[in-house]
Amino acid sequence: MHQNYHFLRHLTEQLRTQLVGMELIACFSQNKDELVMGFADGDRELYIRAMLTSHFSSLSFPTEFKRARANTINLFTELQGRVVKDVVQHLNERSFYLKLSQGYTLLFKLFGNRANIVLFQKGEPLKPFHKKFGADLELDPFSMDRSIRQNFEAFAAADGNLRQVYPTFGDLPVLYLEQQGYSAGTLEDKWEMVQAVLEQFEAPAAYYLIRLNGKLRLSLLQLGEVVQVYDNPMEALNGFTRSYLSETGFERLFEQTQQQLIKKQRATQAILEQTEARLHELRHGRSYSQIADIIMANLTNIPPRATEVELYDFYTDRQRKFKLKATETPQKQAERLYRKAKKQHVEINQLEERQERKLEEAIVLEDALQALEEAKDYKALKLYLKEYAHLLTTKQQAQQEAPFRLFETEGFKILVGKSAQNNDLLTQRHTYKEDIWLHAKDVSGSHVVIKHQAGKTIPATVLEKAAQLAAYYSKRKSDSLCPVLYTPKKWVRKPKGAPAGAVVVEREQVMLVKPENPFERKV
Repeated sequence: MHQNYHFLRHLTEQLRTQLVGMELIACFSQNKDELVMGFADGDRELYIRAMLTSHFSSLSFPTEFKRARANTINLFTELQGRVVKDVVQHLNERSFYLKLSQGYTLLFKLFGNRANIVLFQKGEPLKPFHKKFGADLELDPFSMDRSIRQNFEAFAAADGNLRQVYPTFGDLPVLYLEQQGYSAGTLEDKWEMVQAVLEQFEAPAAYYLIRLNGKLRLSLLQLGEVVQVYDNPMEALNGFTRSYLSETGFERLFEQTQQQLIKKQRATQAILEQTEARLHELRHGRSYSQIADIIMANLTNIPPRATEVELYDFYTDRQRKFKLKATETPQKQAERLYRKAKKQHVEINQLEERQERKLEEAIVLEDALQALEEAKDYKALKLYLKEYAHLLTTKQQAQQEAPFRLFETEGFKILVGKSAQNNDLLTQRHTYKEDIWLHAKDVSGSHVVIKHQAGKTIPATVLEKAAQLAAYYSKRKSDSLCPVLYTPKKWVRKPKGAPAGAVVVEREQVMLVKPENPFERKV
């Protein structure tokens, strides 16, 4: 019932008390199918997070929201600075709108998998959040009330058919009434039962997070297994959305991970079978070297320019026919066959190595699938994904990560550029002002970055390891000691027209380190 009309009535009443008088200060999207709106009134802030995907749509109200520093886009910019004047719920509909200053109206249409948010000004449509629902521009937020006759006469005329008289109920109230014996009652009994439910809708004792038929639901009525009880609709919707996404997110992520591992397992098995078949063919077929040996042993028995000859095969102790090239001497043909035999030997070695690798990979994948079955909740699955990340990296992800070497120590990530162009990419696009930037002093080398973590000071040990990497991946690699400069990224700039990898550094500090990769195993 999280998008049920009767629940939305209580939600919009609470929103009205919270939002009226607040100014819209932010409206942006940083995830597909998600819109975040921030409102403020002095020190007081309120956020609305609208998730409008094809499989799940819901509102939630985080107490704070940290916007990502990248991959975000401002939307409905016309609303910046507008003040909320009212929150209006449509009668008998799963929709409401915010009335804002200067004639702006923001319609929330919460119609299941067709949910959308549409901006209007003075009744004229401006733009929808989901452009795929273009017909939503034809809606009129001021005439979406739906009048339904819901008196006893209409109820009797419909013979107590709930879906006809109370289409706003949805499945949970209907199920609740059936559990109360609705079908067996007289028409008057049914009417009384419906009125009792409506009274609960008007003043619910609580808002219930329930589990019904294995699924989490939000309900104004107490039925199924009650998981959590809330005393206001905004908290209830927060709790429901968080729990629902956690459960379904786990299920989808588990299934995606399992499918990815099975796909890799099948590909590995297919390569293994192909490799084994080729090895069998090479090992059990007649080798080029044996044919060359027979030709060389029978040089005096081969007529000049012969295209076919019958020779004694001392490997099988019988006469065999061999095809020859009239344009080559027998010696030249034997030499060519010996070269092929050498290549064949190399191919066998390569195939044996591939076979060994794929056998190991098959064992690892089988173990990974068995370990996945032990991940019974989201937390366990997250730990699993971290441990088996090397098996789940896609080719696209590997290509994206390829420009930088990545190291991790004491919880801090260290990025190292691989070329002059990659140095520019690292410093200009993947580094923020509080990250620490390092480079070997006065020589060419890799740009090195320690990623900043809010509230944490980078330990001296991490700084030293990053400096060692900067020295190691530079022209001073063979020096006994190398000076490395370091500074916050905000003091690093690239002059216009400068060559790839060239930057100007201000306010740097210098430390002396031994050039080495501290993450390589010492033998």
